[in-house]
Order: sequence, then structure tokens, then C-alpha cells
Amino acid sequence: MAELVYPPVIGAVRTLFKAADLRLDVQGTEHVPQRGGAVLVSNHIGYLDFLFCGLAARPAKRLVRFMAKEPVFRHKVSGPLMRAMKHIPVDRSAGLDAYKHALSALRSGEIVGVFPEATISPSFTLKTFKTGAARLAQEAGVPLLPMALWGTQRLWTKGRKRDLGRSHIPVAIRVGAPVEADPDEPAEKVTERLRARVQELLEAAQRAYPVRSKGPDDTWWIPAHLGGTAPTPAQVAALEGV
Repeated sequence: MAELVYPPVIGAVRTLFKAADLRLDVQGTEHVPQRGGAVLVSNHIGYLDFLFCGLAARPAKRLVRFMAKEPVFRHKVSGPLMRAMKHIPVDRSAGLDAYKHALSALRSGEIVGVFPEATISPSFTLKTFKTGAARLAQEAGVPLLPMALWGTQRLWTKGRKRDLGRSHIPVAIRVGAPVEADPDEPAEKVTERLRARVQELLEAAQRAYPVRSKGPDDTWWIPAHLGGTAPTPAQVAALEGV
């Protein structure tokens, strides 16, 4: 079936990013397979992360079908677009349906995008990964494609206003070599290896990031362990009642 909606949306996103003069630093796109299924796995620090993950797959001429919370599909604007782009709704009260949908997409040769932390990390550090991505890859017989984003939290994240003007904000995107998901290995162990790889990519992106804090009022987007004022994982857990 022809992709009538997804390509124009990508074009609109690129126009938006160009208007904002974002400085994209994308590395590792050669790891995105040009054909066949894969589970793309990324950290999650901002509301626009799926856009940047999708852009990283474009050099390979691939479209990513993201698993997203079901309410997004009920929104009067985003809903029709999400459905037309064949993204996958996730109803947490009926997660098996989403799993089966994603599995079918993978077996048909699609790339499925997953944020295994399940929600944005306010500390901008990696939270615990759910095992769903690993289990999908194992059952579908496809690789896991690790990815890390940095800088997207400065554009729009939980508890902060959007900054989509001509901000010149750098955004780093790192794609790693595929992680194999041996069906005989416990999903928890596969997930541990995957998370470690995403952590390596994230740290590389942070080291290469060309911008530092401009002063005391510009440290909110930097993790506490790097000298910033973002809440620590322990503080986030306390606030969320974990």
C-alpha cells in the first residue's frame, strides 16, 4: 500500500527543524538495515524523540512504526495522522493487542520503534528498561537497533515549555550496531545488554555535545551526575511514588 501520509509528514518535520535552525549531529545511520524487520530502541527524554528516531532511519529509506500510548490516537489532530502512518497504539489495560500488532509488523519486514523506559525520564538518565522490546525481537527473529538521543529535552520535555523557535539547539543522534536477540537467552539478559549499549551511545552523545550551561539558570537540562540541576533518579522515584 502506498505511503500517502508518512512522507509528507517527514517533509514537514524537516521544514520545522530547518526553520528552528537545529544543528543535527547524526552518526551510525549505516547500522539501520535497508530491508527486513528490526526493533528500534531509544532512550526517551523529550516529547519529540520519535521524530528524531524516525529521521535517523531515512538514509536507509525506512519508515519506523512507533508504539505509542493509545490516547495519542484518540486526539482529533494527532489521531488520524498516527493511524495513517501505521503507528501502533498501546493500551496499557490490553497490552497483548499492541504486542501482537507489533509482532505482525516485524514479521512483515517493518521497523518498529520502542521506548523501553515507557515514559520520559525527567532525570535525563536511563530508567529501567521493560523487556517487551527484547521479547518482540526474540519472537520475530529480528535484531534490536539501539539508539540514543541528546539535546531533544531542550526543545520540549515534561514540565517545560516548548522551545521551537529559531533556537539553534544542537541535537545528537547516535545509532549503534544491531544487538542480536537470541531466543534461547532470557529476555532479561538481552534487555541488560541492550540497555548497556544504549548507555554507551548516550554517554558518547553527551561527551560530544557542543553546548554547555550558559549559567545557573540554564542547568535544568543537564543530569545531576554531570553537574546539572535535573532531578536525580532517586528524587524522580520519590515524586512518582516508586
